[in-house]
Amino acid sequence: MLKKGNKLYSILTGSCPKCHSESMYMDKNPYRLGNLFKMHERCSQCNTKYKIEPSFFYGAMYVSYAVGIAFAVAAFVIAYLFIGASLINTFIAIVATMIVFMPVIIRLSRNIWINFFVHFDSKAVKTT
Repeated sequence: MLKKGNKLYSILTGSCPKCHSESMYMDKNPYRLGNLFKMHERCSQCNTKYKIEPSFFYGAMYVSYAVGIAFAVAAFVIAYLFIGASLINTFIAIVATMIVFMPVIIRLSRNIWINFFVHFDSKAVKTT
């Protein structure tokens, strides 16, 4: 389903948006909070610079709002509509979901943001 060359592949795996060959992050695990924002400067395969300009990823804050809303709505639907929890328990479920998934939301937002500006290039993929 997810193949290299697909934007969704790059977004969900955190791989280079241009060649999809390696992770943009020094640590793939977003739950190691000390390394959450640490990224390679460039892709070792295609030499794409990830921080296109200073403060480039500030734009990802706008994306994180939308992604966070999607997670909150999903938590609401599961807790209130599927499980039948009370409103207060549903609210607690939403807050807990937002806290637990905060690192994932941050990474997804950064991945979506850079994929707006950098597009896959099959010529950038090095074959060995």
